Amino acid sequence: MNIIDIIHSRAVSNHARIAIGVGDHPSRIIQSARASSAFADVVLVGNKNDIGTCDFEVVNTGEPHKTLVELLLDGEVDGVVRGNISSSATLALLKQQFNLSRLHRVALLLTSDGAPFFFAPTGIDEANTIADKFALANSGCEFIRRFGITPVVAVLSGGRIEDVGRDARVDKSLAEGEFVASCLQRDGVDAKHYTVLIEDAINHANFIIAPDGISGNLMYRTLVFLGDGDGFGASVLMDKVFVDSSRAKEDYSKPIMLASSMAL
Repeated sequence: MNIIDIIHSRAVSNHARIAIGVGDHPSRIIQSARASSAFADVVLVGNKNDIGTCDFEVVNTGEPHKTLVELLLDGEVDGVVRGNISSSATLALLKQQFNLSRLHRVALLLTSDGAPFFFAPTGIDEANTIADKFALANSGCEFIRRFGITPVVAVLSGGRIEDVGRDARVDKSLAEGEFVASCLQRDGVDAKHYTVLIEDAINHANFIIAPDGISGNLMYRTLVFLGDGDGFGASVLMDKVFVDSSRAKEDYSKPIMLASSMAL
């Protein structure tokens, strides 16, 4: 089975209880919950007056980011999808309540022709040092193995090898990409430094690592919002199941599917 078949099969088998944050445009969340009925029991977390009458369990709250984290912390749900509530407030509280020294996320994305791949970093403050990039790569490989998938890693950098000497930032990026790939290889991971050639990397790897958090965030947004690709959200690498999702999405059924596949 390919990555998406594995995710779907596990989600259907688990049929987990997944909470999702409801902010603006609650109709999008409700429609997504209905589309997810085959693989999850969805709990809506938000202002009941804004959500209105629906056929789903609603946890009424004026602070959905706090309630989502509390539900996850107390084990009242199997997993959480951020939905369309504030990213900064929710992730900051998640980090605090679970005593996480840093947040690492790995996204599951689809190209415009439907090819799936894991991708990191997606946050502007992630993997901006070589140590953090290597830690994210290692943790991401462990995450991928949880699905019974062998990670094949493509490390990207800011130029081609022949560009060395053109710009100090490019030189640094190339050196870091080479170093991270070699460290992963030393640890037994199938990894290669693809320089800036993401178009080659996608043909061989199932886990692509961007040069840094800012470029990763831009690549994610360009693919999903401009390039006719799609995303299943970004899983926070932690023991509990938390899938981050963008407020700009129309459909949240894929992040719900990913969360359910990881639960239980």
